[in-house]
This record gives sequence, C-alpha cells and structure tokens, in this order.
Amino acid sequence: MGKAGDNMTPATLLTGETCSISRDGLTEAPEFAVFREILPDISPPHPALAPLWLRHEAEAAWLVAHGVAPDLAMAAAARAAAQFFTAEMEDLPEASRALLPDWLMPMAAEVSPGPLLLAAWFGLEAEAAERLHESWAMLGTAEALMETGGDIRLARDPKTALNGYGCSHRPRPWAITFASSTASSSSERGYIAADKARLAATAALLRGKAARQVQAGCVGAVRRGIAKSFGLRAGEEVVLAASGTDTELLALALTHLAGTDKPVLNILIAPEETGRGVPMAAQGLHFAVDTALGHDVTFEAPIEGFRPDTALANIALRAPSGAVRAEAEVEAEIEAALAGALADGRRVILHGLDLSKTGLLAPSPAFLALLRAAYGDAFDIVLDACQTRLSPGSVRAYLDLGATVLVTGSKFFTGPPFAGAALLPVKVAARLQTGKLPAGLAAYFNQAEFPPGAPAALALPEGGNYGLALRWHAALAEMRALLRVPPARRAVILRDFAAAVVRGIASTPGLTLLPSPVISRTAEDELWERLPSIFTFSLRAPHAPERCLTPAEARQVYVWLNTDLSSWLPEQASIAARICHIGQPVPLTQPQGVGQLGALRVSAGARLISGEPSHRALRPPARLAREFADVSVVFTKIGLILANWAVLVAANPSPAYRPHGLRDAMKG
Repeated sequence: MGKAGDNMTPATLLTGETCSISRDGLTEAPEFAVFREILPDISPPHPALAPLWLRHEAEAAWLVAHGVAPDLAMAAAARAAAQFFTAEMEDLPEASRALLPDWLMPMAAEVSPGPLLLAAWFGLEAEAAERLHESWAMLGTAEALMETGGDIRLARDPKTALNGYGCSHRPRPWAITFASSTASSSSERGYIAADKARLAATAALLRGKAARQVQAGCVGAVRRGIAKSFGLRAGEEVVLAASGTDTELLALALTHLAGTDKPVLNILIAPEETGRGVPMAAQGLHFAVDTALGHDVTFEAPIEGFRPDTALANIALRAPSGAVRAEAEVEAEIEAALAGALADGRRVILHGLDLSKTGLLAPSPAFLALLRAAYGDAFDIVLDACQTRLSPGSVRAYLDLGATVLVTGSKFFTGPPFAGAALLPVKVAARLQTGKLPAGLAAYFNQAEFPPGAPAALALPEGGNYGLALRWHAALAEMRALLRVPPARRAVILRDFAAAVVRGIASTPGLTLLPSPVISRTAEDELWERLPSIFTFSLRAPHAPERCLTPAEARQVYVWLNTDLSSWLPEQASIAARICHIGQPVPLTQPQGVGQLGALRVSAGARLISGEPSHRALRPPARLAREFADVSVVFTKIGLILANWAVLVAANPSPAYRPHGLRDAMKG
C-alpha cells in the first residue's frame, strides 16, 4: 500500500481534504438503506474511496448510537466497510489502489488478523481487541454473513460475484427475476430486514453478550416469526434447517424418536422433482461434501445415529413418456406401498408433495386423510411444501392431519437461498421431549434451531446458525409483505401473470408449454393458491430440430439469460444486455421417449404480488405493466439465444453481478 493509505486510520477517516462529497446516488444503494438517516458529509482522500469512507462512518455511528464504545465501533465498522468495498475492488481505478489503507484487505478476510494487529490498527485496549477477534465470524456485511451456514452452493464465485444459484445476497434490481422455483437474489426489502438483524446482533456482541446467546436470540426471533406467519398453535413447533434437503434429514430423525425399534420405509413422491439430495437425506446419508455447519463429509456415506436399514419407495408422478400420471393410479401405488410396509413390520414415512419443481401436487389432502383414518398413527406424514406456494390455511389443514410440514423462505417467498424450516404438529413436537437425536445431526444443526430446552437436542452444539437466521429475517420480510395483500388481489395478479407467460411462450418459436394438472387441496383453499405459478416449457434444439434441448444445453440457455450478451450480439444489444434470471432446468423425458430434455421454468414469486421494492416509484398498474413487459423480455431473449446458438456456444459467455453498462458507468 502507498503512504497515503498508511496514514488512513479510523481516527482520520473524516479529516481528508482532497475532495468532499455529500449524499448522492451512492447513498441510494440498498447496502446503505439502514443508514440513510445518519449519513454524514465526508471528505475522503479520493472520490473513488468515498464508498469505503461513507460506509465505515455510517456503520460506526449506528453502533455508537446503540451503546457500543466508540473505539470498538470504529474497529468493527472497519470490517464491514472493508468487505463492502472489496466486493467492488475490480472496478477501482489502479491509481486509487495506492490510497487504500493497510488494514483493508486483512479486515475483509475470513480469518481475523489477531488481537495484536487489531489493537495496533484501531487503538484498542487488549480486552476490546480480544472481543473483536473472538467475534470475527459474526462480524461483517449482511451479504457476507448470509453466505455462511449453508453448503458450497452459497459461496460467491469470484469471477461472477454470484453464488451457485446464479443470484446474489446483495440486491440486484437491474435483473429481471422470475426464478422463485429455484432461488432469487435478495430484494432491498429483504436485505434491509437482514441488515437490521445483523446490526442488532453486532451491537449486542460488542457490548459483551456471548456469541451463542446472540445467535440463539437471532434464531429464536425467526422461529417466532415463522410460527406467527403460519398461525401455529400451542404445542406446535418450528425447527429451522439450512435447506429443504436438511429438513428431509430432520424429518427422518424425528421418526427415529417415535419410540419404535422398527426399520423405516420412506415413501418419496417424485424425488426427481424435489431435490437431488432428497433420496440420500431420506436414508440418513450425507447428501453433499460439506454440511451447513462447515463439516467436510463423504458424499452418500451414512450419518452417525441413523438406522442403516432405512429403505426407499419412489412414487413417480410422470409416466416414462413424461406425461403426468392419473391421480387414482398414483394413489393406488402409494397405498399399496404403505400397506405392504406396515404388514412387513416397518415404520413408514409417507411423503406428500405440495408442490414439485414443475408445479405438481400429490397425493391430495383428502387421500392423506383417508389413509390417516384407515391406518391411524402407524405411519408419519411428511409434507414437502418447500416451494411454499400455499396459504397458512392450507398449512393448518396439513398440520391437523398430523403432518410435519417442510417449508422454505427461499422459493416462492423469494428470500435468499438456503432457508428451510419444519413445522411440527403437536404429537411430533412432543417427541423432542424424549430420546436423543442421531449424533450425526451435530454436523447440520445447533440447539437454537430447535425449541428452547428440547431434551432431544441437548447434545447438539450450543448457539445457532447465524447465517441461516439472517436469511430467514430477509424471507420473513417478504412473507409479511405478501400477507398484507388481500387474497383476491393475489389471484388477479397471478391470472394476469399466467396470461403474459402463455403469450410469451406462444410467440417464441421452438418453445412448448408443458401441461400440468389443476391444483386442488380442500374446499377451503384460497383462490390464488389454486392458480398455477410455475410455468415449465421445453425448447426445440436449433442445431438439432428433431429433438428438444438436453438438460446440459438448457442449462446454457439458463446461464446466458443471466448474462449480458451485448458484446457478442451487438446488433440486438437492447435485449441481449438484459439480465434475466429464471428457474433452473428440470430433466424430463424427450417427446420421443429417448433421452432427456431440459425444461426451463418461469415462476411468479411473492414479490410479483407484494411489489418489487425497486419499482416502488411506480403506481400499482404501471408496476404490473412493467413486470408483464419483463416477461416478454425473457422470452424475446430466449428467442435471441436460440437464433444465435452457434455464436454463443463458441463464445460461452459467463454471467456477472451487474450488466456491462453499469460496470462501465461505475468505472467512469
């Protein structure tokens, strides 16, 4: 670093004299939203460093206002400011890099530089420096912390600044987003909620509260928020899990607590339309190479404490041709598997699916009720509602059947990816008061993710999954916004969205909308939850018109939609430059019955109904017109990709956090 940087200690952050800036477009960034009321005028040593200086001073001022000692607040704020600034370092002019402070890169790093350096850089007493060092894993920006407490798919690719789902924990308002069947970037609404929770936790840590207590408090607030949003009653409980697949592992563990010593049969419904790791989790096997709590594990190896004799029965919802099977045929197969397993002396977990990746529901709640009446409590019902495209009333109906309901805040509700939870009916929740969870769950869960003091969870690590809690705080903000919209209004918006999608598919050569059955649960369903919100379509291969795109080829379309293609298609730059994020491809059978096709999905998320925050300047009719125009852009860009297939295959462009035009404007 240069000499100018050497002199930039927190004590002199606001005393530079080379330039002066005030609130401007910079402060409109979502990352500054929590601080807008306290942003000062500052004088950084160079305009290019203004974001670093402004973020540092704003965060420090917030912490001081919430009871943190000024020197400790300045030091902790430097970590968040460093992470915030280094996320954009590639756009920093080379001449400005010599002005960076020496502490910048070490303060942004994953590992603490140690109490001695922290004390030297920020003038801290030994006790304060040690506190900062010990709190390191819980300090930083909301986006960096939300990347923790999951698996490798949450990590940012340094080349694209996006995670494994092609999205960002930072808001990405320039992106057209209809990806809620897979994962979405945070909105400003969600980001602000997560950042408020982060700042409150940071202040508590720096005031001396133990990390495990802060984590438990943050997680507990989420558990209460979920229970309130879904209308849980006394005796019903919420358990948090890093993902929908982690909830599947939890469901199997809860059956182990049922008080029987019988081998388990886990009846899965269309696991190919839920998640790749579900069949492994449903047998008590590691479903990835790392766990939510950062443990390296062996893929498909047994998890300690789970029965090794758990068997699976997979019930397909599609015929070999790819067509959806008849409801009566599926239900007959389910009952035969259930009755046979009970006769063989097995404990059965029967899954319901509401909804699959392509919007299928099976079996019906009425059929589950018939099975419950016929077989009593001899089997467990686990309802995979991880898409969570249903009302609290429908959740209530499932809980009243004694079903454990698996939900996420990261699909329909458009919270950050990796935010799962299990809603436990009274009888299942009571199991947590006896026995002990499988020991291997300690690699996936902490005590705070369970109801306070639950005896079965006492062998788990103390504290809670902080990254998971922040992701859920973001999701809860989206849930609350949706629930404020009257159900009748939700139905109107979803109908209009469906019409826009059907028009877009029909007007794009080579695309075919795949049919899906009508969604029906009970007579008490709200109209909006019966309407389709996931639209699945195949794409004819432009280089092989006799077939559809394979899953690998469809994934290329999915990635290129999320990429600014204007450099490769300059004559169509107005569309090619648009960033469009939709649902990942689902492998289905080719129409000829030979091989697989990759079906893409355009989905309505909660933000379509409640209002995307970046469109808040628009009145409701204009906002929805903008959304439906964006649907048209998605399909126009798909047509552009198919028409220029050979060019794009040769170039193989990669996505980025923002389009080229915004990057160039920032550099300028």
